[in-house]
Amino acid sequence: MKTLSIKNIKIGAGAPKIIVPIVGKTAAELLDEITFLQSIDFDVIEWRVDHFNLVDDIDAVKDVAKKIAQLLPNKPILFTFRTANEGGVKPWPLKSYIELNKEMARSGLVDLIDVEVFIGDDYVTDIINVAHQHQVLVIASNHDFQKTPTKSDIIYRLRKMQDLGADIPKIAVMPQTTDDVLTLLSATTEMNEKYATTPIITMSMAGLGAISRVAGTSFGSSMTFGAAKNSSAPGQLDVKQLRYILDVLYQNKA
Repeated sequence: MKTLSIKNIKIGAGAPKIIVPIVGKTAAELLDEITFLQSIDFDVIEWRVDHFNLVDDIDAVKDVAKKIAQLLPNKPILFTFRTANEGGVKPWPLKSYIELNKEMARSGLVDLIDVEVFIGDDYVTDIINVAHQHQVLVIASNHDFQKTPTKSDIIYRLRKMQDLGADIPKIAVMPQTTDDVLTLLSATTEMNEKYATTPIITMSMAGLGAISRVAGTSFGSSMTFGAAKNSSAPGQLDVKQLRYILDVLYQNKA
């Protein structure tokens, strides 16, 4: 598996790295989540800023991002506005989405940003270019909450993200059957072995897809998501339980 280093973690080596989302609506709620996380073992914090009630106030967003960085100085911060089209909580104009991501990439307050790959190739490339100019990594993402696409389609989407310059392609899909979970895992393996030049993230959601969240590295997925006080997607395991399972599964691996 290809690797990337950020702060004190190496993505793509050893056990899947655990991303924990925070989803508070207010600064006070977010800081309460951060306080809770200070005693928990995880690797990356994801701020799901679409939940934040002052997301249209860039100064308020930057202020919270600065506080997160101060309270968790050794944890990479992933900044994510999830659009309503892909499971987010707030409909927002595309122009605002683009400008928010570019402004936070320029801010020096976050380490990674999430960019949804199907907002338009030119827009994705623009955001990625700005992020890279400021040494910010980009996770390009796609989420299907209705179904699991075919194996070839999953691979196509991941390769498209990679071709547009993303540092980490990510896809999350909804299984309807156990065969759907196997489809996601098989696509992950083929992508990783034949096409990937970067670490990738894949997951099958809900309870049916839970195996993909704990055994991802065995198939080629480099990161997984665990829930602390709140989850941000169906099927996320409690972060403490997730760490325990990963330690058992990967204790003999580099």
